[in-house]
Amino acid sequence: MTEVASSVVHEVLGRRVLDVDQPIIDYIVNVLADEDFDFGLDGEGAFEAIGELLVGAGCVTDLSECRSVCSTLTEKFGKHGLVRAKPTVRSLATPFRMNEGMDEDEAPKKKPEVLEGPLLSERDKQKLERRKRKDERQREAQYQVHLAEMEAARAGMPVACVNHDNSGGPIVKDIHLENFNISVGGRDLIVDGSLTLSFGRHYGLVGRNGTGKTTFLRHMAMHAIDGIPQNCQILHVEQEVVGDNTTALQCVLNSDIERTQLLEEEARLLAQQRDLEFEEASDKSNGPIDKDAMSHRIEEIYKRLELIDAYSAESRAAAILAGLSFTTEMQRKATKHFSGGWRMRIALARALFIEPDLLLLDEPTNHLDLHAVLWLESYLVKWPKTLIVVSHAREFLNTVVTDILHLHGQKLSIYKGDYDTFERTREEQLKNQQKAFEANERSRSHMQSFIDKFRYNAKRASLVQSRIKALDRLGHVDEIVNDPDYKFEFPTPDDRPGPPIISFSDASFGYPGGPLLFKNLNFGIDLDSRVAMVGPNGIGKSTILKLIAGELQPSSGTVFRSAKVRIAVFSQHHVDGLDLSSNPLLYMMRCYPGVPEQKLRAHLGSFGVTGNLALQPMYTLSGGQKSRVAFAKITFRKPHLILLDEPSNHLDLDAVEALIQGLVLFQGGVLMVSHDEHLISGSVDELWAVSDGRVTPFNGNFQDYKKILQSS
Repeated sequence: MTEVASSVVHEVLGRRVLDVDQPIIDYIVNVLADEDFDFGLDGEGAFEAIGELLVGAGCVTDLSECRSVCSTLTEKFGKHGLVRAKPTVRSLATPFRMNEGMDEDEAPKKKPEVLEGPLLSERDKQKLERRKRKDERQREAQYQVHLAEMEAARAGMPVACVNHDNSGGPIVKDIHLENFNISVGGRDLIVDGSLTLSFGRHYGLVGRNGTGKTTFLRHMAMHAIDGIPQNCQILHVEQEVVGDNTTALQCVLNSDIERTQLLEEEARLLAQQRDLEFEEASDKSNGPIDKDAMSHRIEEIYKRLELIDAYSAESRAAAILAGLSFTTEMQRKATKHFSGGWRMRIALARALFIEPDLLLLDEPTNHLDLHAVLWLESYLVKWPKTLIVVSHAREFLNTVVTDILHLHGQKLSIYKGDYDTFERTREEQLKNQQKAFEANERSRSHMQSFIDKFRYNAKRASLVQSRIKALDRLGHVDEIVNDPDYKFEFPTPDDRPGPPIISFSDASFGYPGGPLLFKNLNFGIDLDSRVAMVGPNGIGKSTILKLIAGELQPSSGTVFRSAKVRIAVFSQHHVDGLDLSSNPLLYMMRCYPGVPEQKLRAHLGSFGVTGNLALQPMYTLSGGQKSRVAFAKITFRKPHLILLDEPSNHLDLDAVEALIQGLVLFQGGVLMVSHDEHLISGSVDELWAVSDGRVTPFNGNFQDYKKILQSS
């Protein structure tokens, strides 16, 4: 039937088919070939289903021609017997299914409402189409401008290199920033900010997604805030290193430019010395050469190399890379062979090796496994200089930081202590502020009622005047404006397939041309499963998620999936795959055409993407806000099983709490890959350890697993 439908479509559309992408043609053919498809009267059903697609793909020039083509398609399909007539009389003996004609995912379409006023003419519809295309071009142009601005900002970043002396001025200690403002795209992020960064303190920068934490770090790195000394070396770890033929170890060592130049000069002078000795021995001297000057320069180089500790540099760089899970073989591998996540680790290793005056880390644990996170914690605890870190990992902040910088309401506030201490202090502060506000309101209300009551009483005029003066002196206490509560409301599936919904039976897997990653896997997942997989990076945890989702097939054995199960997969790939030139609502409308806008808005709202946020271009959203859009997209079809690959990356701490609550209330199965202790402890019941090609249940909680890693 599909072959006949394909030939009819090619016959009607003619040569224009050749200019259209094949997936679009396949989609049109499959829609029309569906045995339940209703072509409607004179092709009206076909026009509603594929009309906009035909115009957008360039198969037809306008809607008028589109109606004609849909009518012709209906006629041709009818001649081939592919248009099924709808029976008007039904035999009483025929079995009747109560759910016949109902769609499992979408509610039945309502009858079109009768609109008051004149209907749009074809010309008006064409104008709307042109306006729509113009808006899309404008959005794309704005996005390209944004990308150019980001590239220019990165180009303006100072070169990251080891600084062995402070020839630019005295050694930088405390940094005082006063009355600074930061805004992006006309939106104020920080207003009249004042901040003192004490030397040697470790600051955790916290705040809701979208408040401007990353933008603040970028402004610091570019010395764009008044008060930062020019000789203060600031390094913001934001971009991965460039992939080329340089080895990972050499990439780190190359950041010590002076050491590299001295070693190159030393090698050149020693080669000249050897050549000179050879020429003297063979009486082939080319002229007078000052050997004493050469020897003196070599001596100076040796002294300088010893002074800057150049000979231990390689061992220090190797130790840092090893702490971040680079084996000896990996350290000697070219950077172009590493993925983006591993190149981010090299960038982090380079920053730790450089030891700048102020180190800025934005979500440093995102690309690390638990072993590397534990090493980084212990390394940063002993960090001798000033540090600012943004992280969603509560335990990481509690271990590393000495102070908390809270960005809230366009203001920066400093709190002493770790993150747990900050939470308790802020909660107490808010309680006291609320009490002061309520007491102030009671006093003002009492005085105002006395004034209103006796304002025109001559006998009490003096008392009224004194109350008015007291009311002016009382002043105002600002009302507490709390952040709106985050929410992650995962939709409950309407049906519940019977167990097992996923079952592995002696399943083995290896990528083509490579060794087996897993051998004889045997496990099952049902709607009550709450599991977290733990293990080092590169061991294959994400590969198991792909095997479960059906993106990969086992090399041997079987992976059974219930035919009725719906699976949603969240990974960094889904966040990176968002159309950044679009806004969340428009993106959802493109992903789910035909679904009412209000339904899509409500679903975005269930993940905290509400109001104007749903209409902002996605390139202006923070990483956490983009993650919430990705969550909304993958869960719209009400999945039975959610597979999560590092879901807390980029989310702020409040959003992680909301994610935990959402997963606890979700009426389906959850399997996640994560190293976030707080997320795992709050949302899953079971740990699976992945190692040596096996997946085995871990007998204990995350703390027990962490202790085993620390002791190894």
